[in-house]
Amino acid sequence: MSRQNRSKSYTMDLCEGSILNKLLLFALPLIASSILQLFFNAADVIVVGQFAGDNSLAAVGSNGSIINLLVNVFMGLSVGANVLVARFFAAKQEQELRKTVHTAIMVSVICGVFLAILGFFAAKQLLIWMQSPPEVIDLATLYLRIYFLGMPANMAYNFGAAILRGVGDTKRPLYYLTFAGVVNVVLNLIFVVVFRMDVAGVALATVISQCISAVLVLRCLTKESGAIRLEKQYLGVDKDILLRILQIGLPAGVQGSLFSLSNVVIQSSVNSFGAVVVAGNSAAQNVEGFVYVAMNAFSQAIVAFVSQNMGAGKYERINKVVIVTLLCVLSVGLVLGNAVYLMSDPLLHLYSDSEVVIAAGIKRLSIICTTYALCGMMDTMVGALRGLGYSVMPMIVSLLGACAFRMAWIFVFFQMEQFHTIDTVYFAYPISWTLTLSVHILCFIIVRKKLKKRWGV
Repeated sequence: MSRQNRSKSYTMDLCEGSILNKLLLFALPLIASSILQLFFNAADVIVVGQFAGDNSLAAVGSNGSIINLLVNVFMGLSVGANVLVARFFAAKQEQELRKTVHTAIMVSVICGVFLAILGFFAAKQLLIWMQSPPEVIDLATLYLRIYFLGMPANMAYNFGAAILRGVGDTKRPLYYLTFAGVVNVVLNLIFVVVFRMDVAGVALATVISQCISAVLVLRCLTKESGAIRLEKQYLGVDKDILLRILQIGLPAGVQGSLFSLSNVVIQSSVNSFGAVVVAGNSAAQNVEGFVYVAMNAFSQAIVAFVSQNMGAGKYERINKVVIVTLLCVLSVGLVLGNAVYLMSDPLLHLYSDSEVVIAAGIKRLSIICTTYALCGMMDTMVGALRGLGYSVMPMIVSLLGACAFRMAWIFVFFQMEQFHTIDTVYFAYPISWTLTLSVHILCFIIVRKKLKKRWGV
């Protein structure tokens, strides 16, 4: 098979045919990729919890909110690249597509280097601000510093994968992630069990696996045909394309960081209950992550679907895409979320043998997982708005519905003596999801009516 035919076999036209069938064909590799990534991340936590102890488990688990806070702004730019690639690909604007690919890769490198420097030097102070328990802060700092050294590779992989998703290819990122993840698990066992490197071994294994996935996705782009082929002579930052990426991606990144900021506040509140609750919360977050990524695959899919249909002028198809995607997310969230809660005890035993840690984890899952479908639907509406080219609007809604509400909940309601419980902390999630989803639906209706006049459909 020629290079051109091989490339076409991975791309997908999202503007024709059955929406449900193509949505599943697009989303299932994304789900598999995300679940595999979580398995590999869970392997980090399981290996540390079983072979290094609860303090090491808490040290690794408590870093998630900080990592997301710093990374999400830049990861949002990959959403901008994804939208532009999908739109130019469907519209067959090859020159603009080529500029987008090469600008996106350069931006990923710049963002990755900046994050590596920032994360390495700011790690301990960030953990202090989050009120990390004293007994875990040194281990957490070590883990965080090593982890952030892998940011250039992390950014390169995610931007490269976003480019491939834009042309309908979700299979090859799955293959690359699978290989890198297997290496991660093997290195975890070698570094932690054999060499007794504790959290440093887990972090180092993660960085090495990220480098492998980045090399594979970049190599893939250099072997492509047509306008998405990555070529050295075209590498650079096109100012017009960068501006368009920023217009879509920066609000998306700020929105992600706003969620993460509110999660940092919530994590700080969780930390105030001590290392046992932190460990249980960390284990539960890893378990519920499998439900989240299954739903999130559809919110990623809808960005590409809406963007391609916008580029191809298939405006009447967009409403159908949104309805089908919402129904898929609702089904996945209800089934998987409640299944995880019902199986919470044996699942949490994979992370720790401590009954008090497991009890703390079950407490979180009973509130979060049973209502998780709301989160998936909220993310889906955000994806639909981004695909239409509206990124500032969902950012503002998230600022009010997630960040402002959750912080107000913690700083006001949680501070009342009768409500100063871990349950109160966790209830901030489903309430904020409900409020934010409702406003996003209203925003989509308003935008669709506005665009309907412009399109005349």
